[in-house]
Amino acid sequence: MKQDQHGAQIMVVDDDPDTLLILVRYIRREGLAAIAASSGAECLSLARRHRADVILLDLMMPDMDGFAVCRALRADPATAEIPVIMLTARNDVEARAEGMELGVSDFIAKPVVRRELAERIHAQLAMLAAGQAIRARPLYINPDSCLSP
Repeated sequence: MKQDQHGAQIMVVDDDPDTLLILVRYIRREGLAAIAASSGAECLSLARRHRADVILLDLMMPDMDGFAVCRALRADPATAEIPVIMLTARNDVEARAEGMELGVSDFIAKPVVRRELAERIHAQLAMLAAGQAIRARPLYINPDSCLSP
């Protein structure tokens, strides 16, 4: 586990209980906290109550697919900025393009390889940390470098 990522919470959303269990175990082996959701509706409910740092979201689920969940996440100011990694058995360009239009941060093809999953999660957490560091720095404008009208 990367030291600066200690305490990160990863939400895993998959309707298949076996896949959900495996993914939660992979995440915990990385020293990260896992929040499990077995449906899109449960994901949205949990996302409002628990601050997930990254969401692993299955694309093909009954009732509410991953695209619908992503739309709902992006529409809510409380969850709009959470990086989403889409898990999919579909490896077609159309699915990826639609996901990118919805703001999906990354894609992982099923079956999931633990090392790839870990690296992609750590990459998203590193980007989050970099963005937070940039926002935390005070903005300084050198008046001598400004152009006057």
